[in-house]
Amino acid sequence: MTQTAPLGTASPAAPDRHPATADVRFPHLDALRALGATMVVATHVGFQTARTIEGPFSATLARLDFGVALFFVLSGFLLFRPVAHASALGLSRPDTRTYLWRRALRILPAYWLAVVLALVLLPQNDGSGPATWGRHVFLVQIYQAGWQRHGLTQTWSLCTEVAFYLLLPLLAVLVLGRVGGRWRPKRAAAILFGLVLVSQAWHLLAVSRGGLDPRVAGQWLPAYLSWFAAGMLVALAHTQVTTGPRTKAAAPGWHLPRRVAESPGACWVMAGAVFAIATTPLAGPRSLEGQPTAGDSVMKNLLYVTAAVLIVLPAVFPPPGARVLDLLRSAPLRWLGQISYGIFLYHLVVLELLVRWRHEALFTGSWIELFLLTWTLTVVVAALSYYALERPLLRLAHRRTAG
Repeated sequence: MTQTAPLGTASPAAPDRHPATADVRFPHLDALRALGATMVVATHVGFQTARTIEGPFSATLARLDFGVALFFVLSGFLLFRPVAHASALGLSRPDTRTYLWRRALRILPAYWLAVVLALVLLPQNDGSGPATWGRHVFLVQIYQAGWQRHGLTQTWSLCTEVAFYLLLPLLAVLVLGRVGGRWRPKRAAAILFGLVLVSQAWHLLAVSRGGLDPRVAGQWLPAYLSWFAAGMLVALAHTQVTTGPRTKAAAPGWHLPRRVAESPGACWVMAGAVFAIATTPLAGPRSLEGQPTAGDSVMKNLLYVTAAVLIVLPAVFPPPGARVLDLLRSAPLRWLGQISYGIFLYHLVVLELLVRWRHEALFTGSWIELFLLTWTLTVVVAALSYYALERPLLRLAHRRTAG
């Protein structure tokens, strides 16, 4: 999972300063990162206490892995927008080496700290050898069954997101054409829609008929390319709307996302309705019994991305005077958004240590009590990580690459 990043993450760093984008900020997105991180914590505590399997709101808790879709859409938007904006204005694109260096400093040090904490502190990981350490250090633990370790299973999405980071410079060339080429937004949109279809084809063909283990291949980048591509489509629309006459692209269709965002409450109600559909069997089984079919995976994938885009749009195109958005800009939520990467990284280590300390077996305990304890302690750990490790490195990254 950026003012680009994953919790997928969410980096508290300001967007990379670039001639095309220097004055652009998206202050409402911090709260959405905090929301996504909280969802991920809630669903994992729900699994530990069996509340994702039975009891009130079990279906909702089981589907709060939706937070990952939110992170991936945000990453697609925030990472692709500077490139699209520069291309639309005929400016040089952000330097690839600078982009990769900043991503590495944003993601890797805190992640490596989480790896050390999980492999050293959790008794379930006793005996982890050099191979286990190497797989996790290099973020390749999702490419073979049985490689993921306790306290780190949530980082499958980070592995997927890092794969997107590495691929993005090539995707930018595919979608936007060569540097200095003609700005062709319709062609770019068509290619991005094509990537959405490629993602669904992965579920239908590669996983179900290609001899791959869906529990493994279902975590790889092709399975979630549609979520990143959706964020990139929002970035493309934002570029078209904000660059104005210079792009000669005032077609009404490009303004549709902005017009939808003019009613934030309606957007979020629609997102809630779509998410509610995702809690039904249409999106596949939500318990440990049975594996989802390829059709289930496609349905869940599309429902999640639709809900995520509806949530994000008002924050990307904030209508003037929309008081409902003021909450998203509140200091507490923005602060939680800043430390949300740490919440994502450390919450399973905190959860497993709490469970061990409380002598609670799997599928036992109070969800609300364990959630509040886990979330509160994780916020403390994440804040320490942010101020002692992440923020200093972010400042170093931007100082070293400034200008």
